[in-house]
Amino acid sequence: MIPRYSRPEMVAIWEPATRFGIWFEIEAHAASAMAGLGVVPQAAADAIWTKGEGYAWDIARIDAIERETRHDVIAFLTHVSEVVGPEARFLHLGLTSSDVLDTCLAVQLCRASDILLTDLDRLLAALKRRALEHKLTVCIGRSHGIHAEPVTFGLKLAGAFAEFARARLRLVAARADIATCALSGAVGTFAQIDPRVEEYVAGKLGLTPEPVSTQVIPRDRHAQFFATLAVIASSVERLATEIRHLQRTEVLEAEEFFSKGQKGSSAMPHKRNPVLTENLTGLARLVRGYAAPAMENVALWHERDISHSSVERMIAPDATVTLDFALDRLAGVVDKLVVYPERMRANLDRLGGLVHSQRVLLALVEAGLSREEAYTVVQRNAMQVWDAYQQGAATPDFKALLAADGDVTRVLSAEQLAGLFDLGFHLRHVDTIFARVFG
Repeated sequence: MIPRYSRPEMVAIWEPATRFGIWFEIEAHAASAMAGLGVVPQAAADAIWTKGEGYAWDIARIDAIERETRHDVIAFLTHVSEVVGPEARFLHLGLTSSDVLDTCLAVQLCRASDILLTDLDRLLAALKRRALEHKLTVCIGRSHGIHAEPVTFGLKLAGAFAEFARARLRLVAARADIATCALSGAVGTFAQIDPRVEEYVAGKLGLTPEPVSTQVIPRDRHAQFFATLAVIASSVERLATEIRHLQRTEVLEAEEFFSKGQKGSSAMPHKRNPVLTENLTGLARLVRGYAAPAMENVALWHERDISHSSVERMIAPDATVTLDFALDRLAGVVDKLVVYPERMRANLDRLGGLVHSQRVLLALVEAGLSREEAYTVVQRNAMQVWDAYQQGAATPDFKALLAADGDVTRVLSAEQLAGLFDLGFHLRHVDTIFARVFG
């Protein structure tokens, strides 16, 4: 993670001071639980909290100890003993390092999830507001990048809203799946620690006990979590790509807000580039990339090896920080997106009514022509319009061409033909779709 693509609240979750604070809470809660079971003197457990709670752990000192011990948890516990004093001997009884590391990671991922959920809520609110604003703003729908049939810009945004609503549900489930605590000892058998200690600490930290933790929490949970972030990132890229296409000069139906004083190019003063959505496309690729190593972390040796550790030290902060930044940026893009309804209508009309070809096809079939005959009749007239447009000539009126075609007029009246070019026909179920999406 780099400051350019980071927001302070998410970054703070992964800073050493936060990590050491969580480590202390885990160790101190475990001591309190053991005191309740009569394993540790209550006075010692109380002293640990009194001397350690809220203490600003000396990160430089811990790092110095780790350079000698080559072990991060031992370095931390050594520094705690320097601060707490003799009572520190009652810390880490029956625990192994992974108990602390994995439980801490669960807390951090839960906190990160809460920020990401807030991000999604902001994005969903922006999408809903703009979707309702442009519910009936007609534009051309495209398949393969080619004009298809009319839609509305509000429907585009409603589709994005539904997609990110699904993303939110997935993230809620992923958060619940990752929120487990493991304080079960060297190979997960509770040989040196009472299971009730794990239950106590889990309750204090808002987690649930891991059913079977070997020495570590099973990494299928983490794989699912990072896969969920990857899917969300893919949704970010999908919407960003749509906006980028709509901002192309030849389309220009919508564009990112361009602020006063903003510059688009160091060489070409006229440029207004979709830099934010291009940036989002790149960030999405990064977040997706973190899913693969998370999957590979699932297959550890026996009760545990350390091959997952270096991976998670990088992907956990990077994936959450990057996605947090991306979601916040996307919400801002949607909120301030500049929309051009007149341009949308001009683009829709560019092909002289070809967008109604399917209605004509179906009407001819209903009038008695075979589908093959109807398709041939409609296509031969449509291609006259298409070819003229492609050549830069004046675009013929598709309806007029059909009205001059005897194969059409012998089965359809002029009034019937005109009715097939009613734009409102394509919008009659917009309310139904919006009701499905927004209730």
